[in-house]
This record gives sequence, structure tokens and C-alpha cells, in this order.
Amino acid sequence: MTELVATLGTGKGSWNYLRQLITKHDWDSIKLVTNSFGAERFSIEGKEISFVVIDDRKSLPLLIEDIYSQLNGKIEGTEVALNLISGTGKEHMALLSALLKLGLGIRLVGLKGDEVAEI
Repeated sequence: MTELVATLGTGKGSWNYLRQLITKHDWDSIKLVTNSFGAERFSIEGKEISFVVIDDRKSLPLLIEDIYSQLNGKIEGTEVALNLISGTGKEHMALLSALLKLGLGIRLVGLKGDEVAEI
């Protein structure tokens, strides 16, 4: 598990979960799909986070296009660790579609107790 890609919605409860997920593993890179609010306000000291900023009011096809274009050429490996605990169904579908269009494998990850685990 090297590169983490996750959705970051506006619910503060899910932000705490993502903070734990990010800090409990030594990720090679962290990419969070969020709106401008999330990109401006979410940070973790000592962690470099790249934001894929979207306008969640856009239609699903446009969201897919935005995510695809912002991630294209930015993923080093052939698969990513994916977490969808935060965000909306539309954001989840757009991210999944963009990752698959990029030809990437997906491993779902989450917290299992105090550890990050593939689920």
C-alpha cells in the first residue's frame, strides 16, 4: 500500500477517520478528492497532501473528467489504496470511474482497530 486516494466530504466526523487513516500508515503519497472548502481547511502536520479539487455541483460526467485530468500522470504505480468513507455517492462514483479509466487497480483500505487494513 503506497499511494492513498480518498474522498474528503464536508462532514467533520469523517475527517477524524481520514486523519487516523493517513497518520497510521507511511503512505508514499496522499491524494484527497474534495471541494474547495476541504482543500482549504484539511491538513495534517508533517503530512504532504495533494488535493484534487472538484465542484461537487457539477454533473457526474464532468466530475469524472475533472478527477481524471487532475490525476492523470500523477499516480506512480499501477494500483492505489482507496478509501471512500467520506463524501457522497456521486463523488465516489466519479472517483472510481476516473481511477478505472486511468487503468489503475484498486485496493479498498480502512481502519481495523488501530491499524490500516485492506478490506
